[in-house]
Amino acid sequence: MQLYNLFCAIVAFATVAAAGPTSVNIISEAEFAHWLATTDAELTFIGPRPDFSPLGKRSAQSTALTYCNKRIGTLCGGTCTVYSGGATCINAPGTACIAATKDIGFCDTAGCAGDCGLLSTCGTQMPGGFCAVDGTQSILVSPL
Repeated sequence: MQLYNLFCAIVAFATVAAAGPTSVNIISEAEFAHWLATTDAELTFIGPRPDFSPLGKRSAQSTALTYCNKRIGTLCGGTCTVYSGGATCINAPGTACIAATKDIGFCDTAGCAGDCGLLSTCGTQMPGGFCAVDGTQSILVSPL
C-alpha cells in the first residue's frame, strides 16, 4: 500500500510540474470592473469605457487593459490609461505597471518592437493582477 501511495504522489507531482506556469496575471472582467469602480488613479480612456454588464456589447476578441505610470510600493497607480478593444499596438511611454483581461505583450520600444514580454509570464507580480513593467514603451494587444 505504501508503494502505491508513493507512486500516486510521484505521478501527481509530475503532472503539476509538466503543466508549467499558469497565467496568474490575467484578471477577470469582474476584477477589472471592480478595479475601475474603486481606484483613485486618474483615468484616461482610449475609446469607450469598458462595459462588462450582461447586456453590454462584447467580443471574444476584445481585451480590456490598463497601464499606469507609477508604482508606489506594491501598488499600481498615478495616471492610468484604459483600453478596451481588439488587436492593436498602443504606444505607452513611461508605463510602470499593467493589468489586462487577456494576455498582452509589452515592449521596450515604440511600435511594439524591441524586447517584448508577455503579461502571462510576468516577472514582478503585483497585487490585483498587475505586473510591474518599468521601461515599457508600447503594448501589443493580440486578436486571440
